[in-house]
Amino acid sequence: MTLIGNILTALVAALHIYFLVLEMFLWQTPQGLKTFGNTPDKAALTAVLAANQGLYNGFLAAGLIWGLLHPDPAVAFQLKTFFLLCVITAGVYGAYSVSRKILFVQAAPAALALLVVWLAR
Repeated sequence: MTLIGNILTALVAALHIYFLVLEMFLWQTPQGLKTFGNTPDKAALTAVLAANQGLYNGFLAAGLIWGLLHPDPAVAFQLKTFFLLCVITAGVYGAYSVSRKILFVQAAPAALALLVVWLAR
């Protein structure tokens, strides 16, 4: 069960690395425009904000990876729990303020990972 929790946590971290790339580097490209439903003009106006948001997604990924790599199982559990809760909170707020889709793309995978991490404890 611990292995499954770690795999799910790693997948959530990978998603946030992908979000970092989309928001920091691909925001104004065709892929970024399509993903976020932006026009080139809107993307140009919001590029700095998106890059900042991408950086925060990178911090979430870094925290999850830290939890996966920490040698002390108790500390690793605490780190994974904290950062998965941060991802869930961000996903719920994003679903409320931006798009319900964020609940399924961001919060749900993190909630599943958190559930399995806790069940494996």
